[in-house]
Amino acid sequence: MLAYIIRRLFYAIPILIGVNLLTFTLFFVVNSPDDMAVSQLGEKYVTPEAIEKWKVKNGYDKPLFVNDEASGIDAITDTIFFNKSLRLFAFDFGRSESGRDITTDVSNRMWPSLAVALPTFAVGIGVNICVALMVVMFHGTKLDRWAVFVFVSLMSISYLFYIIGGQYLIAKTWKLVPVSGFHPDGQVWRFLILPVMVGVVAGIGSGARWYRTLFLEEANQDYVRTARAKGASEISILFNHILPNALIPILTGVVVLVPALFMGSLLIESFFGIPGLGSYMLDAIKSQDFAIVRSMVFIGSILYIVGLILTDISYTWADPRVRLS
Repeated sequence: MLAYIIRRLFYAIPILIGVNLLTFTLFFVVNSPDDMAVSQLGEKYVTPEAIEKWKVKNGYDKPLFVNDEASGIDAITDTIFFNKSLRLFAFDFGRSESGRDITTDVSNRMWPSLAVALPTFAVGIGVNICVALMVVMFHGTKLDRWAVFVFVSLMSISYLFYIIGGQYLIAKTWKLVPVSGFHPDGQVWRFLILPVMVGVVAGIGSGARWYRTLFLEEANQDYVRTARAKGASEISILFNHILPNALIPILTGVVVLVPALFMGSLLIESFFGIPGLGSYMLDAIKSQDFAIVRSMVFIGSILYIVGLILTDISYTWADPRVRLS
């Protein structure tokens, strides 16, 4: 197991390098430092002197890959690629275009994202699995057909409808919870109920429909027919046979979602005023703060690789016959 994890971590290095090079190309080759300066300063009153001053201030006045004017190792280290891209591997995210420390911002904003994502993640999985098991129990009946119709309908509705509808009905009309906001020192749960509820309800359509497909595939296996022939009840078959054998595909979809727990939800955090990483990323895109966007892309790629490794490890827990080597 340990040897497998170490080998996978080594395999992750070229992936991160590739993501880093692609991100650098998009930001510094397709979009030159001059273009970045114009977007930050504004096109109306920008002057060549102002562009040059901005580039010097933010470290974009150096060559991209190789500094011909420097000698020795400085020819590589005194470049935009080294200072803005390679330093990410040491988790040195630097400062944003506004001068804020990105590492501090990420560490502070990670907790509000987790406060929303973790309960949404846990409650959503539980609700989806329970709903799917109930539908599978009544497979072939009118309840099953109506459930599929409801699942597809829920999938067809925009995520914004759930957000706006929840804010209007639960917060504004019934006044049960605040419309938006987040106060870590106060009653945090009051500001989390509505975002979590919206996230769970919005995911029922796709989640329950997917789990239903997995459970029905297992329900048609020979071991299920054998259990029925031996007189096992449907509830016993569902929880003792179908659910355990469907854990591997369930874990595949669940563990890969781990990066989203840290990265946050763009829509949820933006509409509910939660100062998490999702809104942090969206604000950086709006203000064209390329330093933050680069750092968040790099963090996201690392978390995604970690999620894939955790998926493989979880297979050994779900099925002892699986061996990682």
